[in-house]
Amino acid sequence: MAYISSNANRFYTALESAYGQVPTITSGNRIPAVKLTVQQQLDVATRKDKTGSRTFAGLPIGGRRRTNFELQTYLTSWQTSGGGPGYGPLFQAALGGEPLMFAGGSVASSTAGGRLGFAAAHGLSAGQAVTCGGEIRFAAAIVDAQNVQLNAPFTTLPVAGATVAPAITYVPATELPSVGIFDYWSPATAVQRLLCGAAVDQLTIDVNGDYHEFQFKGLAQDVVDSSSVGSGTGVAQQLTSFPAEPALGSFDYSIVPGNLGEAWLGTSAAQFFTVTKASIVLKNALDARTNEFGSSLPRAISPGQRSATATFELYSQDDSNTAALYQAARQQSPISVMFQLGDAPGQLMGVYLKSVIPVVPEFDDSKNRLQWKFQPSRAQGTVDDEIAVAFG
Repeated sequence: MAYISSNANRFYTALESAYGQVPTITSGNRIPAVKLTVQQQLDVATRKDKTGSRTFAGLPIGGRRRTNFELQTYLTSWQTSGGGPGYGPLFQAALGGEPLMFAGGSVASSTAGGRLGFAAAHGLSAGQAVTCGGEIRFAAAIVDAQNVQLNAPFTTLPVAGATVAPAITYVPATELPSVGIFDYWSPATAVQRLLCGAAVDQLTIDVNGDYHEFQFKGLAQDVVDSSSVGSGTGVAQQLTSFPAEPALGSFDYSIVPGNLGEAWLGTSAAQFFTVTKASIVLKNALDARTNEFGSSLPRAISPGQRSATATFELYSQDDSNTAALYQAARQQSPISVMFQLGDAPGQLMGVYLKSVIPVVPEFDDSKNRLQWKFQPSRAQGTVDDEIAVAFG
């Protein structure tokens, strides 16, 4: 009997209609992934009854279970006509809000100051993304029904009649949905897994590595496998059979190199070409309802205060934009932070933090060129608006 190849698996994810309710999936729910780690632990309490010896007598069956997971994937190409990238449900689980879909439009006017006019009513809301000419930007403010103020101008101003392409934007919300994550293996007789009630506690977006990488970490209600369906408790007991894998459809995508993209930083957003490393981390401070009487599995999730931080490193230069960035840190003045990942339609991602108080950078003079290291700087906002993530 042969070993099972670690590459012989396929991942799917979809939003759950209710916490722990296994969703229905199709071939369109398949996602690219690098690694899925699942760890389930039992809460172990020390037995203090006297057994007459020093031998451990074991623990009762049915104790509380805690399930953690971590999923890693890359930024890949996707079809803008398909309604969103395959891993969109994971981003929605991390941020919470219903995704905002912009169907596209036609340019009527554009300025070097970042104002974009449409030939018809745009229907955008503040924080929503638009794409044009292989670039992605966010609507920092809505001027009127046909004009928006972008967070930064397009590097090549679109001319009248140019097409603004579709984009989908994921925004924060007070409550968070959960997802189901399916892990299928070949051969079909191997153990298949299903994470139900998966809630994203931390999202990490890494910029300028070998590839642009996403990491989702969180809590799940339970992990169910094909060998234990119909037994135990919870979903495993309720399922009569393990969900069959959908018929395989086309699954062709390209990985986006980590060096492709743009960085816009500052009180008046300026493009920085000197960024060497960056990451955006979103934390939800999740608390699961695990300590209540009558259940060995979590009953729900409860998010705490959201934390969105930006960490970045760049080479120091003697220009006005770099000096302004340092002064903003010294004076605790808010700046906007936006990273564009990728540079081609269908391979674009944007992360926008409209108001970040940067920490005073560390000076790293251990190499040939002086580098500034901005440690995690927290984003702020009004109500569920401190961060937005978009694809185009």
